[in-house]
Amino acid sequence: MSENIIRDPRAIKIKRAVISVSNKDGIEDFAKQLIERGVEILSTGGTAALLKKEGLPVKDVSDHTGFPEIMDGRVKTLHPKIHGGLLARRDNDSHKKAMKDNDIEEIDMLVVNLYPFVNTVQAGKDFEECIENIDIGGPAMIRSAAKNHAFVTIVTDPQDYQDVLDNMDNNDGAVTYNTRKKLAVTAFALTATYDSNISSWFVSQMDEGFGYPRRISFSGNLKQTLRYGENPHQSAALYTVDTYVRPGAASATQIQGKELSYNNLNDTNAAFELIAEFEDPAVAIIKHSNPCGVAIGKNTFEAYKKALLCDPISAFGGIIALNQPLNKETAEAITKQFVEVIIAPSIENDALEVLKKKKNLRVLTTGGIPDVKQSRRMVTRIAGGLLVQDSDTGCITADDLKIVTDRAPTEKEINDMLFAFKVAKHVKSNAIIYAKNLATTGIGAGQMSRIDSARIAAWKGEFASSEAGLDEPLTKGSVVASDAFFPFADGLISAAEAGVTAVIQPGGSMRDDEVIEAANERGLAMVLTGMRHFRH
Repeated sequence: MSENIIRDPRAIKIKRAVISVSNKDGIEDFAKQLIERGVEILSTGGTAALLKKEGLPVKDVSDHTGFPEIMDGRVKTLHPKIHGGLLARRDNDSHKKAMKDNDIEEIDMLVVNLYPFVNTVQAGKDFEECIENIDIGGPAMIRSAAKNHAFVTIVTDPQDYQDVLDNMDNNDGAVTYNTRKKLAVTAFALTATYDSNISSWFVSQMDEGFGYPRRISFSGNLKQTLRYGENPHQSAALYTVDTYVRPGAASATQIQGKELSYNNLNDTNAAFELIAEFEDPAVAIIKHSNPCGVAIGKNTFEAYKKALLCDPISAFGGIIALNQPLNKETAEAITKQFVEVIIAPSIENDALEVLKKKKNLRVLTTGGIPDVKQSRRMVTRIAGGLLVQDSDTGCITADDLKIVTDRAPTEKEINDMLFAFKVAKHVKSNAIIYAKNLATTGIGAGQMSRIDSARIAAWKGEFASSEAGLDEPLTKGSVVASDAFFPFADGLISAAEAGVTAVIQPGGSMRDDEVIEAANERGLAMVLTGMRHFRH
């Protein structure tokens, strides 16, 4: 607007600003614009040198305070003339007297962002270099200015530069109270996030056995406000974590398609974490965080066909994850049905041309596969608290298996059992997985009793077989995996009736002997893992 009228009686005219930034994007233009509006600029170190190089009149903070930068720049803004200028209340007579007595001048604006601690950690720098990139003076000034937002404008994000200038132009060089208050919210969130990232990193640097810290904090940066949460009456947003970049739904690049929903992101994450379990070409089809088909193949096309066969009805509107680049042949097969999301490490150009024909199909690339062996802290919110645990990085190999039946499993059965047990790790408990030829043939998830999961998985296998026109159920000749022990023999008996030949389960039930006896009576091979994979 052309009128220069102060409409907010609490607006504060900007006469002096301190600028000290690590992220220098746009700072030259912002400083120039402030100077053109009559603002005196105080600055430090590299920021001051940059602005002077641009020919801007800048006063060094050390000249303002009369005290030099010392200790390799560790001490430069930690001075009463800086913090007094930021913290003094303009409406407090004792504050004004203290300023006059100590020759402290008002600072009306602070433009600061912090040492790149997170970038240093992500770059894999050593412990000492990470420590040196912990900012001290910056957070102290930000907190001073944000606390005193009644009189001081605190700017910590280059995205806010133009809004601040527009606000000044509309208010005769002043910034309104409401704008200062919103900027203070951003500032306190920045320092909280910064300290949380340092704390999380420091915990990761402790020796094994340190355990859980007395206090724990988590932080994130808003990436996307979502249309709604699990249901339309719930609000939701996606935040990314600074210190832990993991290939997956949160960090992926969306190539095309509609906006991702809360449920899309949750299901896509589940799909990609599952598919990361396998090194050979693999495909997982997910619905409501549970797989409805998983398979390994000679290539992704074969893996997709095998995964789809398990439960084509549930696959409608599902999420498809691949652990290999998506090629044209597989893309053509996938787009024959309705799919919500495809996620893959990368997508070949000719496959992209196929996918473009489905403009609403959400397509994500991650640039890599998550490391399933890398432990991380998982957080679940409950009323009044947080449940925190390490991620499930448990992995069973053939050497870990304990054969407990008269018949030992064949090599093929062992391979199928290990495959099925990996899938079970990603299925809601109680989980029962039938598998054959490195493909699921029936999945029972999230039931209150294990026998119900076994029956549902068998029924799904039978139904899929009927739909495909097969002569016998998919489950015949399969192996079965249970995420936890069979508390009774009935679940195993149900699986045997579905046609399984071998069983993998953790063991540990007080009725293990009964379950083993039931397996022997039916000629089944059974192995115990000693490890369960509950997923609630």
